[in-house]
Amino acid sequence: MIEKYLKQTAFTDFEDFKANYELNVPEDFNFAYDVVDGWAAKEPNKRALLWTNDKGESRSFTFGELKEITDRTAGYLSSLGIGKGDMVMAILKRRAEFWFTIIALHKIGAVIIPATHLLTKKDIVYRNNAATIKAIICDGDEQITTHVNDALPKSPSIEKLVSIGPIIPEGWEDFHKGIENAEPFQRPAEPTKNDDPIIVSFTSGTTGDPKMVVLNSAYPLAHIVTAKYWQNLHHDSLHLTIADTGWLKAVWGKLYGQWLVGASVFVYDHEKFTPSDILEVLSKYQVTSLCAPPTIFRFLIREDMSKYDLSALEWCTIAGEALNPEVYNRFYDLTGIKLREGYGQSETTLSVFTSPWVEPKPGSMGLPSPHYDIDLLTPEGRSAEAGEQGQIVIRIDKNYPAGLFDGYYRNQKLTDEAMSDGIYYTGDLAWKDEDGYLWFVGRADDVIKSSGYRIGPFEVESALMTHPAVVECAITGIPDEIRGQIVKATVVLAPDYKERAGDELVKELQNHVKEVTAPYKYPRQIEFVDELPKTISGKIRRVEIRERDNEVE
Repeated sequence: MIEKYLKQTAFTDFEDFKANYELNVPEDFNFAYDVVDGWAAKEPNKRALLWTNDKGESRSFTFGELKEITDRTAGYLSSLGIGKGDMVMAILKRRAEFWFTIIALHKIGAVIIPATHLLTKKDIVYRNNAATIKAIICDGDEQITTHVNDALPKSPSIEKLVSIGPIIPEGWEDFHKGIENAEPFQRPAEPTKNDDPIIVSFTSGTTGDPKMVVLNSAYPLAHIVTAKYWQNLHHDSLHLTIADTGWLKAVWGKLYGQWLVGASVFVYDHEKFTPSDILEVLSKYQVTSLCAPPTIFRFLIREDMSKYDLSALEWCTIAGEALNPEVYNRFYDLTGIKLREGYGQSETTLSVFTSPWVEPKPGSMGLPSPHYDIDLLTPEGRSAEAGEQGQIVIRIDKNYPAGLFDGYYRNQKLTDEAMSDGIYYTGDLAWKDEDGYLWFVGRADDVIKSSGYRIGPFEVESALMTHPAVVECAITGIPDEIRGQIVKATVVLAPDYKERAGDELVKELQNHVKEVTAPYKYPRQIEFVDELPKTISGKIRRVEIRERDNEVE
């Protein structure tokens, strides 16, 4: 399959990959027809999706079956009046119906807005009006349907509500009955264009209202790098990415790249994360590839992993936060597998990663992807040298790469701020070592300037997290007359340490940071709290901590 989209698919080393990787984007690409239906025509009995849940249920879908189901799903949604360009919000957790829905919407040419089940009435009202959403398809959980119904009086654009069950509220459509009675959708004579939007993703909004990231029809092709050259997937892989479908990580790891390379997607539909359950399904279903945040691996290595048959596991990838060397080393000792990091944003696909050809450096994101023209720019606008911090940018003056977002929906001002003079500014800071590996520092707005030093919160948080007392922490800067700013740590303690909260533990944590990282980065002020302010997606809102500290001042 990927041979159609790459000039060259096999590479001898990273230098070969860097020099010769080239994506061929055909005209009028449509992932649903060209990839899903393409596999159905070529290998109809090839397994596409293996869905399981925490109740012991499982269902397997071949590409041939998916084509038939998604044709009828598209026919049903079309009969409800959903057409090309219409906005449809999907709140579907890890249910199999998510895959039916997103592929069907791609066939129609409609736009999917993935959403988490954690949204409240206020969140739903905001999204409905910001994107002029026409229909909502969601899990029939009572809490979800209640929030949606409560949002309706302030959501004039909503025309249809669809539930997949078990509850079908009054006035709602029944997803499964609709599919059962629907006529298969016929591919339109007018094809979708590569610049047609297929996804609008609401960012987590760590500094304000969520932004709407627009991704177009060519976007899925950029995930060939994600699946083939980061996750190292192949025709016989069974891949699990631990992510809810409400976040873009789902299409990173549960859809586009995986099916482009012909791998099978494994889904574990669960309500509560339990490390032993994850290990059990990895063993039972002989999963070959796993992608998850480092936090997941921290929990896994605390289990007795010798009780589980992980012999099928070939490859593991991580993203989203710093990887402590202790976790890397322990997981390697237990499995023989090296955890490989990656970095990207809602606005991009995988941008920096540790490929199969290079040796991982625990804590480093890896090397820049040749799919993007990536640079680190200093505040003066020059490329950063080895050992120097800079903002991660993507140069777009010579080529606008597939996978990079089209802009922020209905917000030209923000789009212009992010993209100017042929450059996309990620807003993320990193530094480069002598081998070219990039190391994440933090958001540009979060960097602390103290006594002439630039201190990234990420590295201090990573140091603190290696102490057993710390469950979570957030690093911020607070004003200081002498130093300009000083480093403050807001810390959630482990249960066994809560009684020790006080000056003695503060000193212990400060000394610990001095030993783990450069001493000047240690937090001069530490506050113990029960919880940290977060976005719906679980990202820490450092801006809220700063605002609260300023109010106290």
